[in-house]
Amino acid sequence: MPAYVIFDVEIRDGERYQSFMSRVKPALEAAGGRYLARGGAHKVHEGDWNPRRIVILEFPSVAAFESFYDGPVYQGLKHIRDECSSARLVSVEGL
Repeated sequence: MPAYVIFDVEIRDGERYQSFMSRVKPALEAAGGRYLARGGAHKVHEGDWNPRRIVILEFPSVAAFESFYDGPVYQGLKHIRDECSSARLVSVEGL
């Protein structure tokens, strides 16, 4: 069953964030993940949520996402993301 991961990201240092992205993308793809949306225009239709930059990922399963997220590559790079951005993150099991 697929899993979808939604990030709401505020980028404070675009150059450093791009460095993080170029290093994390191969690991994400190796784990079966793929980008469905990344920073495109968005519009809030209901509620008071004010997302900054939305990234939506698809993984083959929640286990595949958690293996990637908790794995040594992502955890080894996460400090870079934390230094140049802040994020909210949720995962949801698909149909």
